[in-house]
Amino acid sequence: MNAVKAEAVLPRPARRAPLARLLEDRTALGLLFVAPAVLILAVLLAYPFLLGIYLSMTNAIIGRGGDFIGLGNYLSLLGDPLFRLTTFNTFLYTIVACTFKLVLGMALAIVLNREFLFKRFIRAIVLLPYIVPTVLSAISFWWIYDPTFGIISWTLRHLGLVAHNIDFLGDPALARLALIIANIWRGVPFYAIGLLAALQTISPSLYEAAAIDGGGRWAIFRHITMPLVTPLTIVITMFSLIWTFADFQLPWVITRGGPNNATHLYGTLAFQRAIQGGHLGEGAAVAMAIFPVLVVCVLVSFRNLRRED
Repeated sequence: MNAVKAEAVLPRPARRAPLARLLEDRTALGLLFVAPAVLILAVLLAYPFLLGIYLSMTNAIIGRGGDFIGLGNYLSLLGDPLFRLTTFNTFLYTIVACTFKLVLGMALAIVLNREFLFKRFIRAIVLLPYIVPTVLSAISFWWIYDPTFGIISWTLRHLGLVAHNIDFLGDPALARLALIIANIWRGVPFYAIGLLAALQTISPSLYEAAAIDGGGRWAIFRHITMPLVTPLTIVITMFSLIWTFADFQLPWVITRGGPNNATHLYGTLAFQRAIQGGHLGEGAAVAMAIFPVLVVCVLVSFRNLRRED
């Protein structure tokens, strides 16, 4: 009887404050921490993206809001020869540049993964093309390709290999090639450093075991190196595809879409139509043509990352 009374008068534990319970909930705490970043992304990315979708469905021009016309801009672009040429240029530019960046980046990563003199210094030098601002790189290539003062034409002419200076940016085929080379030069370090990080995660014991079993260099690369670096290679390639497909600064500074629209990409054509031409709706529709490719790249990267987890 006394024991029952003693239990009855025991004080109840104090209820925790709502804030304390919130801080102990890992899910709520995680959402709280990422909320500022999500808010910043919503303001800087989501709002412009949604505004671009809306503008692409209007006939807005600079200084006037315009009226809603639905898919009118998109249907108009499908019959536009310049837009079709730009689509060809963009896919050609992206596929060729990313293919060479992947091959050269892998080769450079394998070289940098070995032991040699001044290895750290060389690794730092390799990053320079990627670190230098894009506009400065574009201006440098613009001077290199210059028909009068360009170093390539001057060198070839003084070596007796050509009779006159080459107008790299005046010929459509050469202009496309020149632009792709500039993009490759700038993008190879991104592949090289990323793949170098992947190579350094491979245990040396795997290579030693393969060498003992009599495996050659190509067999070791094919059966050990490639399978282990493939997941990160896919992610790096997807990021590179996104950046190359949506490239603007490099082609605009070097060629401005010329000659004869041979180097127009989606980014440069959208800028020309929306900003220089004043047709915001049409320019936004051109820019939105990039969206399907970006969605595919993001889904592939996300799926690959989930598979790794």
